[in-house]
Amino acid sequence: MGAAGADKGVGRYAAAHFAREGAAAVVVVGPAARQAGAEETKALVIQEGTACLVLTGDVGDSAFCNSVVEATIKEYGRIDVLVNNAAEPYPISDIGQVDPETLRKTFKTNIYSQIYMCRAAWPHLKRGSSIINASSLPATGAADGGPPLLDAATTAGAVTSFSRALHMNAVSSGIRVNAVTPGPVMSPVGPAPAVASTSSSKQEADPEAAAVSAGPCFVFLAGQDSSYISGQVLHTAGGGGMAGAAGMMMSVGA
Repeated sequence: MGAAGADKGVGRYAAAHFAREGAAAVVVVGPAARQAGAEETKALVIQEGTACLVLTGDVGDSAFCNSVVEATIKEYGRIDVLVNNAAEPYPISDIGQVDPETLRKTFKTNIYSQIYMCRAAWPHLKRGSSIINASSLPATGAADGGPPLLDAATTAGAVTSFSRALHMNAVSSGIRVNAVTPGPVMSPVGPAPAVASTSSSKQEADPEAAAVSAGPCFVFLAGQDSSYISGQVLHTAGGGGMAGAAGMMMSVGA
């Protein structure tokens, strides 16, 4: 499996759980400053008895995404599962605070990266392969008392829409596309501590637990037990955000 954004949090535990099932991993991380986290993830994967390749670069750059796929094919010969988990959230409390450069970086990392990685991996995927994209709780319209994340919420909504649209494109090829929406977790750039201090959800009060519990969900969506599930979003937020999600579904169906 390949995981973009796996140096900490959800990506790390997804990689570890895939390794537990016997999958080799490619861990893709951003700045060199996060290399230490990637090496810790690699150690977890190796501890489970499988191999792990760590690649560093900007997943918001299409050329780098192409090189990730090339390196994966060279190392392992195939791609069975693609996990897109890279994200950059920045607290923004007012639309007037939106900075064009920060907005560009957020979109580049959070949604462009997923599109670029899917495009690069697509020729190598086959019937039975899975793409699993990580969305986030702000996509449901529920902040649960945490800091406003206007740009991140927008990209999270885009991830959900992209996943469903790509599912329609992939279904005839036998490739499944789903998304996972975890609660706030600890990450190199995430605001989880502030969210956890005011959260109404028991699980969200422990960002590390939220990340750990999300890991098996990625494995489930990649396995045979979920072979009839595609185009769906699996919420693992300890109940957080579901009121907002239900409201969205009701309004769409009205």
